[in-house]
Amino acid sequence: MLDAEPAPSLPSTRLLFREDAYQDKAEGVVIGVEAGMLVLDQSLFYAASGGQPSDHGHLTRGDGASLAITELRYLDAAKTRIGFVVPDGAAEGWLGASVVQQLDIARRRTLMRMHSALHLLSVVLPYPVTGGAVNVEDGRLDFDIPDAGLDKDEITAKLNALINRNADIHDRMISEAELDANPTLVKTLSVKPPRGAGMIRLVAIEGIDLQPCGGTHVKNTREIGPMRVTAIEKKGKQNRRVRIAFET
Repeated sequence: MLDAEPAPSLPSTRLLFREDAYQDKAEGVVIGVEAGMLVLDQSLFYAASGGQPSDHGHLTRGDGASLAITELRYLDAAKTRIGFVVPDGAAEGWLGASVVQQLDIARRRTLMRMHSALHLLSVVLPYPVTGGAVNVEDGRLDFDIPDAGLDKDEITAKLNALINRNADIHDRMISEAELDANPTLVKTLSVKPPRGAGMIRLVAIEGIDLQPCGGTHVKNTREIGPMRVTAIEKKGKQNRRVRIAFET
């Protein structure tokens, strides 16, 4: 008896959120189902990674059936395929369907502003980053800092000064070999850029910062708006957690 041939792997997901982070609606086709998750040919939704949570929104079929989306996962180590998490059994009937992807764009833009602000915070505090999280209400970075004495007001002033420089933000790609030749580009100790796809995405804040990042960002620092440092927490002998939030 001949062994069954392995099922062919699905192609890479086209990452629409990389092409235009401000887009809130797009079409797509469900090309597969993996572990109960829907796999589309292209994704407007960002999948949780690097401290930034998944986007929220809906998938809607032509017959009007709709699924709320609040979680997405990468299905491979190189982060080339995305799975849309749906309730158990809800994937039935969706394979091959053409769908409309509708994003919660207000939430996405808030996360974009926060993520860009955290990149600036890593410039204000030029220490190795040991962790971080991008949230709607606030954001944080953990730093490997050998000495205490951080001042919330001073950090807030420096952060807002960078925001007020109205610097453009854009991305570009480099090869994995180029990144290996420039290891100081990587600021995070706990999260490394995904390998295997051959290329690494860099996010540049003109005249201010350049680092690998797969997240969504605003186009200019002025879109971030005023920020404030809300807390500085001691998380170990040489670890300080700095939290920031939007000034209201």
